[in-house]
Amino acid sequence: MEPHGFLPASAQEMRAAGWEQPDFVYVTGDAYVDHPSFGTAIISRLLEREGYKVAILAQPDWKDPGSVEEFGEPRLGFLVSAGNMDSMVNHFTVAKKRRRKDAYSPGGVMGERPDRAVITYCQMIRKAYPDAPIIIGGIEASLRRLAHYDYWSDRLMPSILLGSGADLISYGMGERSIVEVADALNAGLSVHDLTFIDGTVFRTDSLEHVYDHELLPSWDELSGEDGKQAHARSFAVQYANSDPVSGKRLVEPYGNGYVVQNPPAAALTTSEMDAVYRLPYMRMWHPSYDEAGGIPALKEVEFSLASSRGCFGECSFCALTFHQGRHVSARSHESVMEEAQLLAERPGFKGYIHDVGGPTANFTQNACPKVAESGACTSRRCLGTNPCKNLQADERGYTALLRKLRELPGVKKVFVRSGVRYDYALLDEDPAFLEELITHHVSGQLKVAPEHVSDDVLKLMGKPEVGVFKRFAQRFREISKRAGKKQYLVPYLMSSHPGSTLADAIELAEFVRDMGYNPEQVQDFYPTPGTLSTAMYFTGIRPLTGEKVFVPKSPHEKAMQRALIQYRNPKNARLVREALKRAHREDLIGRGPKCLVK
Repeated sequence: MEPHGFLPASAQEMRAAGWEQPDFVYVTGDAYVDHPSFGTAIISRLLEREGYKVAILAQPDWKDPGSVEEFGEPRLGFLVSAGNMDSMVNHFTVAKKRRRKDAYSPGGVMGERPDRAVITYCQMIRKAYPDAPIIIGGIEASLRRLAHYDYWSDRLMPSILLGSGADLISYGMGERSIVEVADALNAGLSVHDLTFIDGTVFRTDSLEHVYDHELLPSWDELSGEDGKQAHARSFAVQYANSDPVSGKRLVEPYGNGYVVQNPPAAALTTSEMDAVYRLPYMRMWHPSYDEAGGIPALKEVEFSLASSRGCFGECSFCALTFHQGRHVSARSHESVMEEAQLLAERPGFKGYIHDVGGPTANFTQNACPKVAESGACTSRRCLGTNPCKNLQADERGYTALLRKLRELPGVKKVFVRSGVRYDYALLDEDPAFLEELITHHVSGQLKVAPEHVSDDVLKLMGKPEVGVFKRFAQRFREISKRAGKKQYLVPYLMSSHPGSTLADAIELAEFVRDMGYNPEQVQDFYPTPGTLSTAMYFTGIRPLTGEKVFVPKSPHEKAMQRALIQYRNPKNARLVREALKRAHREDLIGRGPKCLVK
């Protein structure tokens, strides 16, 4: 569809559009960018397609309660999201230090949204419009839909429905649920009657009409003496019910009421995905941000293509299982090519498509046919440390898409910068994908994520054993050499993940030494809501097995683990020396070829 202008982003623009009142006011913690990489744009354009008038209230002044009254009270309700990122992750490093820049704000300026943005915005709306329906969504609300560990306050917190005062959560990828919600409200139903929509969470005083549900531990149990055990049990049940085909309705009791999570909404079909990406996006930030220099986050994705969503990789530290799910939805080649043509015609396009992919670029179909019919298995991982024997590794469709994109007039180079699961690529009997990826789609460096090398830690992470990475590294070198290209493999490594001891960190440092790597950046494990690893971090328990897990929590130990991976940095010498002595590995201190520090 041809773009026809931005949606109203001020009362003045709403009046210019001839509206007296919007159907929905979409309140977002991000600046307004009308591009399909931004959730606000997708949901608002989708509702527009369904005939609803949506006004965008981007980054209202959270210090001024009246700022949410810009458009008056909407006819059907408020939609609220913190934005593309969790506001706390957006604001704080893993060391809980304030970040200096916000890529989703004009000019990258920090401070345009509050901490815990969803709660703050909802409270502002409730004060101004006590009876207005409020539906919350996006990553912040989605992953806080039930009781969750909050790293920044270091405590368990109840469902965000309770703190925010919102009526409903649209969790996961919200296209299906938000249209159902809108249609129900438009038909005259009260928001309090919307208890039947998949992909939503609601509050109720009674379970009289809540059928086929599984009861989770209550808030009293979760906040009691054995709360960590209860949270581990609860997380295991949630994890087993995160599939739209097999997932059950979950109930979390709170005092005199309940929070009810309906089963996840079904993944979009290919034709539905195509329709979402054909909506009339302006593909630009709102012109009111021009003077500030625009929105930095757009520059990262402006010339990139999303070809799929969903991921069955199930890395323990990733929230995708809880948010997008294990079902993979892929767009048709025609749809992606159509969008690529639009990119090629845009001002500023220099012939380079920066990325083609999704959560995992080379996942463009479900792990096996059973997933669509019966749902993903609840008792085993598709890939992980030991790939399922039913896994069908097939990258032919993705390879063909990359070939087509390379041949487009005006396209000089197509890069793949989304994550690539190298273990999946090695399982594919057809070598074409790896050959073409390494020959045509690498910009000098290919970033992959082995994360660690200790078998114990990798098992907890849900990652393949280190031997798989070594085989991939060898293939990468061989193919690069045949192509006559000097290219480098850049491994993402993580320190201080649950289960990682100093001995494991030293093993990782020795691997870095032997492979000749010099990691410039190392990611400390960041406990964010909705991940298996965060549940382990909080409870010290492996939720799916009940086993106890060592968790490195003290800042000093975490600093030592990080320093070991970057042992070549002279600034880390003291910490590396201390860590080696603590672990009784003085053999690695000295001037020998295997020593990590003098």
